[in-house]
Formats: sequence, structure tokens, C-alpha cells
Amino acid sequence: MELTVTENLEQELRVEIAGEDHTFMNVLKGALLETDGVAAATYDVNPEQSGGQTEPILTVKTEDGVDPIDALQSAAQRVQEKTDAFRSAFEQAA
Repeated sequence: MELTVTENLEQELRVEIAGEDHTFMNVLKGALLETDGVAAATYDVNPEQSGGQTEPILTVKTEDGVDPIDALQSAAQRVQEKTDAFRSAFEQAA
């Protein structure tokens, strides 16, 4: 996975996440929306007719005093924990 920060402001972060599709982006967006201090989280995948950008761009907006990078890190950690728990439950059930 290749990440490129395209904008890093006090309360807003934009990150291009190369090689990902709607499946991963929806999971990450959902985890961000459940994160305390996150005011908005969305992503955009523009078709080529919209200027050539085809990789998803994640946008995170936070409330006062919340660093968007910290919020993204927290959300990513929760996604990892959920996938680990799922893997463990699946292996026990198999």
C-alpha cells in the first residue's frame, strides 16, 4: 500500500491511497466516522474524465484540538484489531 499525503492542515488531512478500491476505503471511512473528534470522513475515486486521478483520495476533517493524523492512526488500528479478531474466530470455527 502506498500513501501520499496531498494536504495536511490543522484539522484536515487528504491522503492518496494507491492500489485500494471501495472495499477497503469504505471500511476505513467507517472506522474514521466512529472515531472521537472526527467531524467528517470521505473518499473520492474520480474517473479518468475528471482529470486523470484514479487512486482514492481520503479526506479526514476533525474537531478543534484533534490531529487528523492521530485520528487516522486510531481508526487504522481498530480496523487491524477487527480483522485480527475475525481471522481468529474464523480459524476457531474451521
